[in-house]
Amino acid sequence: ERARTTMEDQLDGISCIRGYIDRLVTGDNRCHGMKVLLLDGTTTQILSCVATQSEILSREVYLVSRLDDPRGNPNLKQQSPTATNPRSTISHSLSLQEETPTHVSHMKAVCFLRPTDTNIGLLVHELSHPRFAEYHLFFSGILPSSLLHLLAENDPHEKVRQVQEFYADFLPINPDLFSLNCRKTLPMTCAAGTAWARDHNPLYERNLMGLQSMLLAMKRQPYCVRYQKSSKMARQLAVDIQENTSSDQIFHFRRGSGGSAGNLSLLILDRMDDPVTPLLSQWTYQAMVHELLGLNNNRVSLRGVPNVAKDLEEVVLSSAPGQDSFFQTHRNSNFGELGEAIQKLLQEYQARSKEHSVTNLKSIEDMQNFMEKYPELRSQSHAVSKHVAIMGELARLVEVCSLLDVSALEQDLACADDPAGHLRELMKTLDSSTVKIPDKLRLGILYALRYENNSPPNALPAVKEAMRRGGVPLESVGLVDAILKYAGSSVRGPGLYGTNKDLMSKMTKSFMSSVQGVSNVYSQHSPVLMDTVEAMVKGKLKGETHPLVLSGGGTSAAVENLPLPQEILIFMVGGVTYEEATKVSEFNKASGGRMRVVLGGSTVHNSTSFLEELKLL
Repeated sequence: ERARTTMEDQLDGISCIRGYIDRLVTGDNRCHGMKVLLLDGTTTQILSCVATQSEILSREVYLVSRLDDPRGNPNLKQQSPTATNPRSTISHSLSLQEETPTHVSHMKAVCFLRPTDTNIGLLVHELSHPRFAEYHLFFSGILPSSLLHLLAENDPHEKVRQVQEFYADFLPINPDLFSLNCRKTLPMTCAAGTAWARDHNPLYERNLMGLQSMLLAMKRQPYCVRYQKSSKMARQLAVDIQENTSSDQIFHFRRGSGGSAGNLSLLILDRMDDPVTPLLSQWTYQAMVHELLGLNNNRVSLRGVPNVAKDLEEVVLSSAPGQDSFFQTHRNSNFGELGEAIQKLLQEYQARSKEHSVTNLKSIEDMQNFMEKYPELRSQSHAVSKHVAIMGELARLVEVCSLLDVSALEQDLACADDPAGHLRELMKTLDSSTVKIPDKLRLGILYALRYENNSPPNALPAVKEAMRRGGVPLESVGLVDAILKYAGSSVRGPGLYGTNKDLMSKMTKSFMSSVQGVSNVYSQHSPVLMDTVEAMVKGKLKGETHPLVLSGGGTSAAVENLPLPQEILIFMVGGVTYEEATKVSEFNKASGGRMRVVLGGSTVHNSTSFLEELKLL
């Protein structure tokens, strides 16, 4: 049975997944009473993005466990070669039961798994030695008929009560941002169209299935699929998604069925068109946390941070409703606004805690009121402590890493042409003892990208030598050549340094920067993505750079007569950034509901993860 979708007719990944979870924990209203929830590594991460452990356990779920973990699944203890690595290396907010209690054979199991050969093999083994009274199977994507038949043939005790597809094969980070959490996709994009492409087939299938799942969860069939012409990988993905959405009836949503027919445009891009954005320092809350501390599955590690309390060593920053209202409101606030907001949050908490102080309890009624408010106060106390601790560490890192100076030079390299001035400033920075080595590496790469073809004579060799002299390891200096091979001017499409903009628009931007002053110095840069979005919204995105996929797999540059989209789903193979997500969110807010853009990608990069993948090329 393929799942119906009961959610708002809007592109919102968090609402989609939460809607599925509400149905999942009741077995789609067919599994009542106490139950066990069996997950795999990916579905554990997906659930933890939008629901807390306590939320799930409050819905008659006795325990949450991994089907592929020998410690929680006795059926695997004699079969370790079959099991994959039981513990994901990326943290999540679901505390998994390591040992399944022996007294649960009367309980029912709800399984939420990706439809993979490995998971079907685990289910077949599970059903041959069933631990539970019945099984309700939910898959996060389209289940191939061959695997469904395999399940049907290997249920000797007839324990399976239902099989459904819940299209939740992506991680919803913000309402308008989703990720597939796929690493090592830069090598995959570079191998497209070569003999090495087959080495990346499983990763490619994961990207294809994740994108299909997003369309199915939101009940959308795109009226057009376009792609970045400079990327063979973008073309392949666009052709495959066009074929699948047009040939499979599951994508053919009727008007009035909860879907939205005829107004969604799907655009497939490649990270290589804009290698600059992942390399820049960030100054908005969510992006800054990811760049300086790391934000994985909404988890932030503060271990080793000076003076941090033990209960704050790992904290959650979630955009899901009801989890962190302060973060929801301020995830796109800049560093200055954030400091003021946290100060106000602290003052409000102090006033409230004083109001409910134990010394003010004069009567039984006061005591009752205090006890009713106590859980809320305790929760608020943790939230305040969390944001104060994060803000304190961000401020410390900005100071000790000289990030204001570094960021000013980064922005200048990204937005302005000044070969001699930039070279002089860069050489001085590379010799500085206060600038950290990773920042020297990023600055050297940004210079190479900007002046690949018009640098002063011998400038690039001199920069690489200065990087080495400044402490950048030789292997890392080699990334200068690697990035030019990956995304140099001969490889990427136009638009990175304004080659598609006229002189007047450049002068206007320069004038606005000088008028708006210092605060704007750190946010001058606008990702290439936003130029693409603005052009697409106005019907001015050229077919020569972003062709249309035709039925049958052909392509066309004739896009002049396409209707203007009301919704745009953008998928960037190779990964997106939180800077791009922030700009998309601001665009959606400014459009006032007339237009909506949702951004997705193979992963969400910061400069560290981007450079780590670059090393693999």
